[in-house]
Amino acid sequence: MKQSILMLGIATAAALALPAAAQEKIKLVNVVELSGAGATAGTNWKNGIDLAVADINARGGILGRQIEIVHYDTQTNPGNTRAAVQRAIDEGTYAVLGPVFSGPIGASMQIAQRAEIAQIVGGEAAGLTRQGNQYLFRTSLSQSAAMPKIAAYLKNTVKASSVTVVWVNNDFGKGGRDAILPELQKAGIRVAADISTEQGQADFAADAIKVKNANADAVFVYLNEEESARFLRAAKQQGVDKPMVGETTLLGAKVIELAGDAANGVRGHVGLSIDAPVPAFQEFGRKFQARFNYASDHNGLKGYMAVAMVKWATEKQKKFDRKGLADTLRGATITPAEEPGIMITTKIEANGDLDRESFLAEVENGKQIIKATLPMINP
Repeated sequence: MKQSILMLGIATAAALALPAAAQEKIKLVNVVELSGAGATAGTNWKNGIDLAVADINARGGILGRQIEIVHYDTQTNPGNTRAAVQRAIDEGTYAVLGPVFSGPIGASMQIAQRAEIAQIVGGEAAGLTRQGNQYLFRTSLSQSAAMPKIAAYLKNTVKASSVTVVWVNNDFGKGGRDAILPELQKAGIRVAADISTEQGQADFAADAIKVKNANADAVFVYLNEEESARFLRAAKQQGVDKPMVGETTLLGAKVIELAGDAANGVRGHVGLSIDAPVPAFQEFGRKFQARFNYASDHNGLKGYMAVAMVKWATEKQKKFDRKGLADTLRGATITPAEEPGIMITTKIEANGDLDRESFLAEVENGKQIIKATLPMINP
C-alpha cells in the first residue's frame, strides 16, 4: 500500500514538473455545414482546417501546444448552429471556427460575441459585419468589397449595358443582390430582369427561359455551388448564349465538376483560388489534392487561413487569451513572412472585414484560368 502511494506521489510530481504545454492541448471547435444545402462548402472548409491543424501540429503547434480540433455538423440549420456554437463555448473552445453560410452565421454570432470569443467565419454577406460585433472575423472578402469590382468588370471588360441578375433567396443571395444593384446603377448598367431562386432548387428550366427572354447583354449569377451548376446546365439547354458572370461560388471547382461543358466561358471575380498566381495557394492545392483526393475550392483555402489567423494572433500576444485573440486580430495586417499559413498579405479591418488582392478568372476547357490580379482596396 505504502509502495502504491509512493509511486502515485512520484507520478504526480513528475506530471507537475512537466511544462503546461506538454500536458494540455489547445481546443478549437469548428461549427460548420457538413450536411444539408451547405455540405459542399462546409466540407471544403473542414478539410482546409484539418490540413492546417496537421501542418501546425507537425511544426510544434501554437506556443508549444498541439491543437485539438473538433467538428460539429450544423446540417445547414440556423437553430443547430446556435446550439453548436453554445456547445463549443461550454466545452472551452479557444475560438469558434465557422460556419460558412451567412444565414447560420447571423443566427449564431451573438452567442460568441456575448462570450467575448473570436468567431472566424467563411460568410460573405455584407450585413454580417455591419452590426458592431467586435468578435466576428471573415476569411473572405465581403460582398461590399467584391461587387464594385464585378460591376467595373461588366462595364469595362464585358461592355454590358444591361444585365439580368439571378440570385438565391437566402441571406447570402439577398446580400449579394442588394450589394450588386447599386453598383450596376452607378456603372450605368440597366437591370433587365431580377430573378429570385430558392436554396436547394433542383429545376432551373423556367429561370433559364426568363433569362433568355430578358435578352440582356450579360447574366450575373449569384447562387450556391450546386444550384450554380444546375442553373448553368439549364441555361445551356435553353440556348442562353450571353456571358455568364459571377463571384467566387460560380467559378468554384465543384461547380465546374458538376456543370461540365456548361461551365466553359463562365467568368468573374474570385477572392481565392488554388489556380491563382500565388505559389502558396498552388502548394496548398497540391497538398489538399494529395490528402483528400479532390481539388479544393475557395472554402478550403478559407478554412486553412482561419487556423493561421488563430496561430498568428496567439503568437503575437504571446499567450492564450480568448478576448485578447480578438483584440489582436482586429485592425491587424498579417503577412506570409510573419505567418506562412495566411498565404497572402491580409488586412483585417476594424469591423472584421478583409482587404487583400483578388482575381479575375474564366473557365476554359473545364479549368479555372486566372486572367488578372486586382489590388487591395486600401493597401
